Amino acid sequence: MTEYCFVTQPDTLEATEIEDIHSLYASAGWWDSEDDPTAHILDLIRGSHCFLIAAEKGRIVGIGRAISDRISDAYIQDVTVAKEYRLQGIGLNIIKQLVSRLRGDGIGWVGVIAESNSHAFYENVGFRSMVNCTPLLLQDA
Repeated sequence: MTEYCFVTQPDTLEATEIEDIHSLYASAGWWDSEDDPTAHILDLIRGSHCFLIAAEKGRIVGIGRAISDRISDAYIQDVTVAKEYRLQGIGLNIIKQLVSRLRGDGIGWVGVIAESNSHAFYENVGFRSMVNCTPLLLQDA
């Protein structure tokens, strides 16, 4: 059975949990550094509005987080599930719990910038394309 938990005290994470989180980021293609990820992961969690983990048998198999101004707007980011645990509803539950938490915290506007192969997943949860809007990313010169 999958257990879901918001990380409220990142400094209490065990080394194996940090490695599980690092592995999820790396397997999603979001981490390319060979350096020790501990400090970066702890800072990333501390800087998030909320950070949710999904665990099976003591192993973190899914993550998701939200960044926010803590007043009105938030973005869901970094939602991923280990390949062998996909298509079991874990990602869906991560999104639902993040949205519920954000709504409970008074956040009215929740967005996500979906990768091209994940639009259907987010639409299934209730997200829709923003008419007349295009996400832009600052490119280094």
